[in-house]
Amino acid sequence: MTAKVLVLNGPNLNLLGTREPDVYGAETLAGIEANCHARAKALDLEIEFRQTNSEGQLVDWVQQARGTFDALILNAGAYTHTSVAILDALKAVQIPTIEVHLSNIHQREEFRSHSYISKVAVGMICGFGGFGYEMALESAARLLTKK
Repeated sequence: MTAKVLVLNGPNLNLLGTREPDVYGAETLAGIEANCHARAKALDLEIEFRQTNSEGQLVDWVQQARGTFDALILNAGAYTHTSVAILDALKAVQIPTIEVHLSNIHQREEFRSHSYISKVAVGMICGFGGFGYEMALESAARLLTKK
């Protein structure tokens, strides 16, 4: 049976390609998604890729993942540093979660170094741009094979 991975993206990631290209590069979220689908196919994973600017929508999606998805890949954007609600949802569903950030959050403003998501994530990948998502898919495939 093919493992299913939910890839969730938070606020402002829909603006990739034009938003602060000196920080986030020129790659678009659509390009990242296309690369993820190709990588997932090679890894025999089924993925669903979503983006929202709403914290509540992210919480709803995390909750709905229980029983449907085997792993989560989450780039919560700015909610990484502020959302106890997302942390609580992740704790409640107990699905292996891999945290992803395009930039190295530890080299940026100090407030970005704190991550609520890291409290429950299996691991974090940051600083590799869109390729970080592909690294997260590889990590998810390895995790799910070991289960």
